[in-house]
Amino acid sequence: MRAWIFAARCGWLVAGAVVHAQGPPPRQIRVERDVPFLPADRPERADLYHPHPGPNRSRVPAVLVLHGGGFYGGSRAGDREEEICRFLAEAGYLAMSADYALSDRGQPVWPQNLWDCKWAVHWLRQNADRLHVDGSRIAVLGASAGGHLAAMVALTGPADGLQPPELAGADFSVSACVNLYGPTDLTGLSRLSMLGPSRAEAPELYQQASPVHFASANDPPVLTLHGTADATVDPEHARGLDIALRRAGALSELELLEGMPHGFSLQASGPGSRVLEFLGRVFGK
Repeated sequence: MRAWIFAARCGWLVAGAVVHAQGPPPRQIRVERDVPFLPADRPERADLYHPHPGPNRSRVPAVLVLHGGGFYGGSRAGDREEEICRFLAEAGYLAMSADYALSDRGQPVWPQNLWDCKWAVHWLRQNADRLHVDGSRIAVLGASAGGHLAAMVALTGPADGLQPPELAGADFSVSACVNLYGPTDLTGLSRLSMLGPSRAEAPELYQQASPVHFASANDPPVLTLHGTADATVDPEHARGLDIALRRAGALSELELLEGMPHGFSLQASGPGSRVLEFLGRVFGK
């Protein structure tokens, strides 16, 4: 597989421009900001986007949303992330946009960034009653670097040695994964700051951090959306993950969006409708 196509900042992945579109008037939602979900000494927070309660007050599925930014930047409160979360909440999902450890000033953060994302899944289950969430129906969605982490959350399990050590035995499984233009094979890189050493120094580390390495028949359904005009992450990453999952016997759906650049968000008449159709089938919604 070809390596990433890099755009800026010494070749590391950057967040793309958000593509907006007009849609129908939004349904009323409620936003709960700056929610702690990690241990007390951690500064990262989450924002919760609550859907409007229906007349029967039934529990709703939840979607964990992971931001992009090349593993060193970005935020749960970015324009793209807020647009995605509002879109999901308006469709009846509880959306949780969560921060995670970043590779600030080139410091390695692997696998702490992945552990943080798994903590968020655990937190959703632990707080399902308060949030009126069905803890058996949790999906993870990520864009760019967040797409990579979303795939890692979905495809890794207890036997892979990537569970948060403080939460031994906890359930981090998800029912579905949506990967928006995330890198899926890091073995073509010479160095990535969030991993620390170069690939020449630690090739096994680059394999360990590659979602394609963990494809198995037990994986949840995965939807990958990737633009053919993406100049930041090569669309071959999307094709490679789809091939690996299908060969392993997992359910994988791939949409290559003609002419779409890196960084697109969700729109009711475009990628968003595809995501809602996928989640609806998985959750029987």
